[in-house]
Amino acid sequence: MLIQQKDNGHKGVFYVGEETEPLAEMTYTMATANKMIIDHTEVSDELRGKNVGYQLVHTAVEYARANNIKIIPLCPFARSVFNRKPAFADVLN
Repeated sequence: MLIQQKDNGHKGVFYVGEETEPLAEMTYTMATANKMIIDHTEVSDELRGKNVGYQLVHTAVEYARANNIKIIPLCPFARSVFNRKPAFADVLN
């Protein structure tokens, strides 16, 4: 599954599907140059149950690792993924 990213410097999104009408998306805000706040995750009914939400969080974790960024998961879904995946703790703020 292709997960894309759009970043405008302060806000951004990881998404599946078309940018204008994504089938799944996880939005974030850059609180500072090295702190990302994940604020919302949404998956369409069409993709529900296919682990797409987890894949979005995993992609954000890989992005954070590659760019020396810490994540603050304010989104309840993202927070639940971090709580279940101790391997992601290295990027938590």
